[in-house]
Amino acid sequence: MDVPAHRGLRHVALRVTNLKRSRAFYEQVLGMSVVWEPDADNVYFSSGADNLALHQISPGELQAYAAATRQLLDHLGVIVESPQAVDRMYAAVAPKIVSLGGAIAKEPKQHRDGSYSFYFSDPDGNVIQALYEPTISRLRWVSHD
Repeated sequence: MDVPAHRGLRHVALRVTNLKRSRAFYEQVLGMSVVWEPDADNVYFSSGADNLALHQISPGELQAYAAATRQLLDHLGVIVESPQAVDRMYAAVAPKIVSLGGAIAKEPKQHRDGSYSFYFSDPDGNVIQALYEPTISRLRWVSHD
């Protein structure tokens, strides 16, 4: 089967219950920078190698929104360069995560496959894994601009 080449999963869009709160979380915890803000209900971020969109759930839908019964995504992941970088990130952002409405889901841990990570959630309960993964953490991004 021929599959078209692509550059990986580099765009994620999340629906959020409070755009202002979620914006602060992603800016302060993951250092995401705004690349486009088309209106008051949408903001697009980048770390330089990806794109994250946050979309405010409309007031009419907000009443019926039930994240626990509608959330099918297990977690998102951000790749870091080493196990030590996981520990540095954990030390730097754990207090911010909690103060911005998120939570620590799992503390740093070595996994059976040689990876190392910790998990945290954003204010809407979306789980994020800060991950050192031996296969892809060492990749270098090359710009062809």
